[in-house]
Amino acid sequence: MKIAIATYQDAGSYAAPIPQEDALLADFLTQKEVDFTFEVWDNPEVVWQNYDAVIIKSPWDYFEKVNTWFTWLNTLEQLQVKVYNPIKTLRWNSDKKYLFEIEKAGHSIVPSLNLEKGTSIDLKEIMKTLNCNAVVIKPRISGAALNTFLISSAELGIYQDKVNELLQTADYLAQPLIPEIQSKGEWSFVFFNGEFSHCLLKTAKEGDFRVQHFHGGTIHPQEAPAHLLASAQKIATQFASDCLYARVDGVEINGNLHLMELELIEPLLFMFTHEKAF
Repeated sequence: MKIAIATYQDAGSYAAPIPQEDALLADFLTQKEVDFTFEVWDNPEVVWQNYDAVIIKSPWDYFEKVNTWFTWLNTLEQLQVKVYNPIKTLRWNSDKKYLFEIEKAGHSIVPSLNLEKGTSIDLKEIMKTLNCNAVVIKPRISGAALNTFLISSAELGIYQDKVNELLQTADYLAQPLIPEIQSKGEWSFVFFNGEFSHCLLKTAKEGDFRVQHFHGGTIHPQEAPAHLLASAQKIATQFASDCLYARVDGVEINGNLHLMELELIEPLLFMFTHEKAF
């Protein structure tokens, strides 16, 4: 069985002093004598139908090439290539409006407002609706905190025109700044084939709200708190039951897990933090 592991052309955008997960995965697969090749997902010279399966592992720049991404998914579907995670799931998970579907199903999410492309908004009214003094504005299709802004009530005039300008080209979300992100951190629960594997806590550097390692965030392996894991497991079971991997990211608010993101496309799985992750 020949497997393609879809990755991206690394330009150093997401570099950080942590173990390189793809390299660790390659060592593991080599030890298991698996026939695999890393392929850049948007390389037009790759003949995807030559592979028995494609594992979507690290196409970390897909959100920078949205039209190419969806065209590629369509191509894989037309070629009837077996893909992990499933193509329909990848399409659904590409747009963060999936959060509202998860909320509608009865799960807690971080409070979110949908800001449609082509509209204009009043940041003061957004903060009033969200009952907050600082708001995070982020694209619905995005990653790595690209075009993500933390705006305080004192900065409304600075960002008002900028946000409305961005809204003319893409859909966005508005979310309140969650103090627990800065004081406690963001939880990540990793699942393989629907089964819980390991857990970690990501914390932002002092003065920041972004927990990504390439923005200075730090990674702390943890035993999974039972009450938070139960919530993460329910989300993974309902929305990622057909997935090879899933990462449930959330923040604990008043003892309950509130979903930040359900990562089903290209999450760092932090396999180096847990000896049983492979």
